[in-house]
Amino acid sequence: MGISAKNGALCLAFVTIATIAAVPASADEIRLKDGKKLYGVIVAYEDNMFKVKTDYGYVLVEKDKIAAIVPNTPAGQPADAKPAAQPAKNESPATNSTSATEVSAKNKIANANVKPTVPSSSTTASVAAPNFKTAAPAANGSIAANAIPPTPPKDEPPPNKEEIQGNQYTNFTHGFRMYKAPSWELIEDARKALPNAIVALGTSNESTLMVVGEEKTKEPLEAAAAGVEKRLREIYSNYRLISQRKTTVGGMPAVEYKYRGMADDHDWSGTLVVIARGKDVLTALGMTFADSDLIQIQENVIARSISSLDFSARN
Repeated sequence: MGISAKNGALCLAFVTIATIAAVPASADEIRLKDGKKLYGVIVAYEDNMFKVKTDYGYVLVEKDKIAAIVPNTPAGQPADAKPAAQPAKNESPATNSTSATEVSAKNKIANANVKPTVPSSSTTASVAAPNFKTAAPAANGSIAANAIPPTPPKDEPPPNKEEIQGNQYTNFTHGFRMYKAPSWELIEDARKALPNAIVALGTSNESTLMVVGEEKTKEPLEAAAAGVEKRLREIYSNYRLISQRKTTVGGMPAVEYKYRGMADDHDWSGTLVVIARGKDVLTALGMTFADSDLIQIQENVIARSISSLDFSARN
């Protein structure tokens, strides 16, 4: 299940916190409202358009044309292709006098590598599923079309044990708690939309957002933080870095960036904190409308939420 792209602000935050990993993410499935699908990785957002990196180059997609963004885990595809090609090795030790027939059989098997079905030879029928043993060789084509195994279930993020008590959000799975403003709501589909997003909190109109993410990385804190801040420069137009400093959050070393920039037809004021936590890097991104009379109040709320991070929460 993906998260709706009706508001680019939340997608903007997700794109930012998804950039810590040194290894590129697998292609996401981007579902368009006209029924078409696009596979790629969102690398930037500007002027109401997502920049998507595909196998064929970069594609710009208007935000309003996107129905949903669904993470893709094509881990089972390579495994499916190998068993289909394996029978060709088993049939090759046949006598040399059958070379013409053998070449034809190999071609048929090679062309079936996208259909993980059982070949018609008697040697492979013995290891096939029981419901294929009685199938006539002549009907192999129709069986292949109807017997494609179901798509393996996509990896779901681990259960997120969390609770909200008053103005405090606690995440027992990842071991932290933080201040939650009374006007903030829990955005339920955040982790399904992006696996490394732990939690997203914000106002109902998403004019103020707080997104916390976690990523395993081999890079030192300064390098990881610089990589995330670089993505901010790419995502926002008229990006301005207001301040940068080393600090501590919840007793952990961190790098803090404060910035301003234009995105999704709004001027945003944001605070990004990248925190070193053992072998993992935690990101806390708070952002609010800068073109609002409430900017100072919301900036103070974001600062309070980040400074309240406590990593002693346990089950």
